[in-house]
Amino acid sequence: MTLTTFPLVAFAGLFPEGVAHYAAGGLFIGLGVAVIYLSTGIIAGASTFLETTLSYVSDLSRFNQAKYVASRDWRVLFTVGIVGGAAVYALAFGEFGWTTEVQWWRLLGGGFLVGVGTRVGKGCTSGHGVCGIGSLSETSFVNVATFMAIAIGTAQVVAALGVTP
Repeated sequence: MTLTTFPLVAFAGLFPEGVAHYAAGGLFIGLGVAVIYLSTGIIAGASTFLETTLSYVSDLSRFNQAKYVASRDWRVLFTVGIVGGAAVYALAFGEFGWTTEVQWWRLLGGGFLVGVGTRVGKGCTSGHGVCGIGSLSETSFVNVATFMAIAIGTAQVVAALGVTP
């Protein structure tokens, strides 16, 4: 084993089914956000897309900013496409049903905390992690480092406490 192959061998155990499907997914995500940005000038952050849809049901000025209202129909289609993509995958590969052992209330609580975090962090992992890092934004580098440090720390504390799904 040479020094250049050591990192690949060291991490091979983390990916028992290989990395090809992760690489393909990353390629599609990168291509998708590039197409969105180049064709519309919109950074494809999922939290902003979700916030935009709230302009349909809320009178709050925060959700009814001109930039949101002008692009909300297109952004809703994008969000529906994310859900539709998961449905197409399930149909194509026959993976239906609940695929986690985590209780629904934990998923709901986690989703709520992620939503709060996207507002506090002024964006989400797709906006900062994919688009922000890709455009070499210093703020995005700091935010992604913070996201990862908190996630890793939380996972370690939860595991040390013996919490299971």
